[in-house]
Amino acid sequence: QVQLVESGGGLVQAGDSLRLSCAASGRTFSSYSMGWFRQAPGKAREFVAAIRWSGGSTYYADSVKGRFTISRDNAKNTVYLQMNSLKPEDTAVYYCAATQGATISTKVMDYWGKGTLVTVSS
Repeated sequence: QVQLVESGGGLVQAGDSLRLSCAASGRTFSSYSMGWFRQAPGKAREFVAAIRWSGGSTYYADSVKGRFTISRDNAKNTVYLQMNSLKPEDTAVYYCAATQGATISTKVMDYWGKGTLVTVSS
C-alpha cells in the first residue's frame, strides 16, 4: 500500500513558477514509477509528466515540455514537479500517482493522491 500526499499548489500569475511535491508513504517507494497528472474544470484528467523508479527516464506531455521538470528523491520518498513559465491553461488540480507497471497512464496507475490546485491568472 502506498499513500500519496501532494502539496505546493496555489495561485500565481502567468510566467511565474511553482514546485509541487508528492510525499509517499511505504518502504517500497523506490520500486514505483511516478507520474503527475492534471484535471482542469470540465475536462478529463490528462498526463503531465512521469519518471521511472530509477529516475533514469522521464516523460512529458508536449504541452509542458521545456517548462516542467519532474524529479524524485527516493531517500525522501518524494517526487517533485518544477513548473516554470506557467500559463493560464496550466490551471488544474494536479495529482501524483504511482505504478509498478511498465505503462504510465491515467487508466492504469495503482495509487493516486487527492490532488493540489494550481491556478494561473493572466
